[in-house]
Amino acid sequence: MGNRKQPFGYQIELGQIVIQPQESKVVKLIFTHYNSGDAYSTLVEMLKNQEVAYDVGKLWNKNMVARILEDTRYVGDSRYPAIITQKELDIAQEKRKKKCVRTDNSQTNKLLRQLSGRQYIEGMEQHVLNLLNSLILHPEQIQEKEKATAPCELQTMQDKLDELLNCQPIDEDSAKKLIHEIAAMQYTMLGSSKYESERLRQLFSQREVMKELDAELLKNTVSEIINSGNGRICLRLKNKQIIGRSETR
Repeated sequence: MGNRKQPFGYQIELGQIVIQPQESKVVKLIFTHYNSGDAYSTLVEMLKNQEVAYDVGKLWNKNMVARILEDTRYVGDSRYPAIITQKELDIAQEKRKKKCVRTDNSQTNKLLRQLSGRQYIEGMEQHVLNLLNSLILHPEQIQEKEKATAPCELQTMQDKLDELLNCQPIDEDSAKKLIHEIAAMQYTMLGSSKYESERLRQLFSQREVMKELDAELLKNTVSEIINSGNGRICLRLKNKQIIGRSETR
């Protein structure tokens, strides 16, 4: 929960856990609107436009809303005074159960699991969204990798072609076949990195900053989601470039 010492909606006074007035109003607002049918995205936009922050210096996001909706302490126990009723919590939990079934089967979450190789993806969507939005804002970050050094096999084929062309009469069928093979290998060596990089730059430059992760954009631009430790996420793009850290591989 970042820097929070107590659940959102509570504070410590004289060694006792008591209700924090401004935050508790937001808690009630979240449950009321969610139980009335508002989606997480709608709640987040609403919360961003009010003055009470979940954590100082951080904007509201879906994970913060989810933490509040799943916290059973808000109905009160031996330590925490009640902010909402048991009925309000029950309605919210039932709605979240149904939503979780749909979310777990969503295309976006399937892609996040496939690309990361992980089942537990809480918080990953926001990291990936931020990285893709940074590319939408600055597509010039996308750069093709340096051209690979020609392998020995290609040089051998080129030498053989030179020998064929210098030998009279020229064996045209063998020369044509060898020329096609050399061209195919050169294209493979290029690895379509230049083409992919240009395609990615154009794709991102044509997009607007996303409020929610677009599964189609994720599928068309990212080949792997890399967990670099300490919760840090990097993306390997289709051109093999890694976004999210200074070095690439």
